[in-house]
Amino acid sequence: MLLTADTLLTGRELLRPGWIDVSDARVGAVGAGTPPRPADRDLGAVTVVPGFVDTHVHGGGGTNFSAALRTDTATAVDFHRRHGTTTLVASLVTAGPDDLLRQVTGLAADVRDGLLDGIHLEGPWLSTVRCGAHQPALMRDPDPEEIDRVLKAAAGTIRMITIAPEREGARAAIERIVDAGVVAAVGHTDATYDQTRAAIEAGATVATHLFNAMRPINTREAGPVIALLEDPRVTVELITDGVHVDPALYRHVSHSAGPDRVSLITDAISAAGMSDGAYQLGPLEVDVVDGVARVSGTPTIAGSTATMDHQFRFAVQHSGLGRDEALMAAVRQASINPTRALGLPDSGLVARASADLVVLDADLMVVGVLRRGSWVFEAERGN
Repeated sequence: MLLTADTLLTGRELLRPGWIDVSDARVGAVGAGTPPRPADRDLGAVTVVPGFVDTHVHGGGGTNFSAALRTDTATAVDFHRRHGTTTLVASLVTAGPDDLLRQVTGLAADVRDGLLDGIHLEGPWLSTVRCGAHQPALMRDPDPEEIDRVLKAAAGTIRMITIAPEREGARAAIERIVDAGVVAAVGHTDATYDQTRAAIEAGATVATHLFNAMRPINTREAGPVIALLEDPRVTVELITDGVHVDPALYRHVSHSAGPDRVSLITDAISAAGMSDGAYQLGPLEVDVVDGVARVSGTPTIAGSTATMDHQFRFAVQHSGLGRDEALMAAVRQASINPTRALGLPDSGLVARASADLVVLDADLMVVGVLRRGSWVFEAERGN
């Protein structure tokens, strides 16, 4: 299947016009200008980008990944695919030991079946001081035996584990996690600058939703944000939903960290795609008002109701760059950088990569999604 479009971004270059040849669920070739043969389909005045990669998402479409039920997982995945997410890593919030094992075991089967692309444990080894939308009573120090049990149950499907560096045994846990081939992330933390530096030296390479649920920057104690930002080995997650991070902060981080170190995430919960109301995030009750989720009865933000296409549009709009430069940067942040950070297969539109792409209209709204060479969403077109 050969597709043509007015604009095509591969993740490495911008082609205008561009074409892409898809064969056996993979990209055969891409190019600019006239294609090597007549197109099977001319997509027209659209922008084609690599499929979005969400490495931090708890649910959507009314369901949570923490339920670890195939039907619930499939509902959430289908919802996010319709918004351009072709690679999805399911995130789990803090849970008790037995529940955590049950959840990991259930989701591991979904990873093996290709429904999910991995599991992210956002807890339980986090700071109660920076608990955010996690249950403090269930948080605990990382125990080597529990870590081993969880990793064994996952059988290679866990991609990332978030940990607070100041917890007792955190450094040894990070080393254990990294030795198992899993990415260690720093988040939900009240760590000092030096404690965060120690975690990075131990092998941590991702900052879980930078700024949020972290000790803030202080003139006399730089804290985790500065330690994570200044180290070129660290990829920093940002929730660009217009609620978690101010546009000026997004621009500052993008410009200071450079093109390869920012990863856009949704941190979406079950309320994504749903109306305002009452929802659950793990064991906690969440209220959504005007699209903003908060732990019930508190001002604490509880994840987001956003999708990756929303994050992408925010990035383009608030980058401070020209249109083409902004598109190139957003593609890296929404597709290329997340896969590199977690060691996932190349998400760029390049030869031999999976044929995952998103078709965007002039307003950057999703009008088509191709995953592994098959259309999983096509918007209805007017007459």
